[in-house]
Amino acid sequence: MTGWTMAEKNMLAVAAAAAPSVHNTRPWTLELGGERRVAEIYELLDRALPRHDPLGRDRLISCGAALEHVRVAANVLGNMTTTELFPDVTQSGLAGRVTATGKAEPSDADLAAHGAMSRRRSHRGPFRRTRVSTGLTARILAANRTDGVELRVVGDADAEAVANVLGHSALVLRNDGAYQRELNAWTSSVRDPLPGDGVSAATRRTATLPWVGLVRATTAVPDLPTLVERLRAELLVLVQTPDDGPADHMRAGMAVEAVWLAAVGAGLAGAVLTQPFQVRESRAGLIEALNLNGFPQILLRLGFPRHHSEER
Repeated sequence: MTGWTMAEKNMLAVAAAAAPSVHNTRPWTLELGGERRVAEIYELLDRALPRHDPLGRDRLISCGAALEHVRVAANVLGNMTTTELFPDVTQSGLAGRVTATGKAEPSDADLAAHGAMSRRRSHRGPFRRTRVSTGLTARILAANRTDGVELRVVGDADAEAVANVLGHSALVLRNDGAYQRELNAWTSSVRDPLPGDGVSAATRRTATLPWVGLVRATTAVPDLPTLVERLRAELLVLVQTPDDGPADHMRAGMAVEAVWLAAVGAGLAGAVLTQPFQVRESRAGLIEALNLNGFPQILLRLGFPRHHSEER
C-alpha cells in the first residue's frame, strides 16, 4: 500500500486535533508515515500539569482519546486498521499507533463517530430533566470496543458514594493554591480557545458541582443531599480498568471517547471528570465504597443539553 495522500493526512490531523484533553493542553503530536500508512501519537511530556496530574495519568487518557479519533478517521478513509499501544519501546514518547492493513468500507458507527467529532464539546452546564432511557444508554455504551475497560452506570444507590468523592475532592482542590495557580495558567482569555491553548475563561462563571469539571477557588460546593439529587438526575458512567498502568490509561481514553462520540451522535451532551480521582483518598474511598474490582479513571456525565455552555 502507498502512503497517506495530503488530503488523508489533513483529515487525520483534523481528527486528532478535535480530541479532548486535560485542561485543553493537547499533550500529543501526530506523526504520519511516509511510504507506510501508519499514524502515531506521541506523548508530549512538556505539556505536563505537575499539580493536577503528577503521574501523567490524565495526559495519557488524553492521548488515548486522540488515538481513538485517528483510528476512526483512518477507518472512514476506507481502511481496515490495527491499533497498538506502546508498540516500540525504543521510540521515546510513542504512545499509540494506527496502521492501515487493507481496504474496507467504513462502518455506520465510524461514520457517525467521525461526524460527531466537530460537535463534541465539554458541557459544563445543567442538563434537561429528561432522563436518558435504558435502551439509549445501552446503545451508547456499546460503542466501546476497547478491551480491558469496564463501563459502569452509576445507579441511584451509588450516587451518595460518588457525591462524597466529588465533594471532598472539590474542597481539597479549591484550597490548593498551587493547583489553582496551575489552572489559572492554563485558562485562556478567549471564550473558545484553540486546541492546546487551555480552557475557556467562561468556565470561571460556572460555579457549582457537579456541573463543572474544573474546581476553582470560587467554586461553590453543594451540600451532600443536593449533590446526590443532581447526580441522580444525570447519566453517569464510571470508566474503570483492571490495572493502573500507562496502557490502562490509554485504553480508558479510547473507550470514553468512543462512548462520548456515540452520545453526541445520539443528541446528548457530555463532559468528563478526572480531577476527583487525582485526590488519592477520594479514589481509594470510591473503590471501597462501590466495591470496585479495578481502578476508576474517568467519570463521564451525559444528558440532554439545555443550552450551549461549552468548551473543549
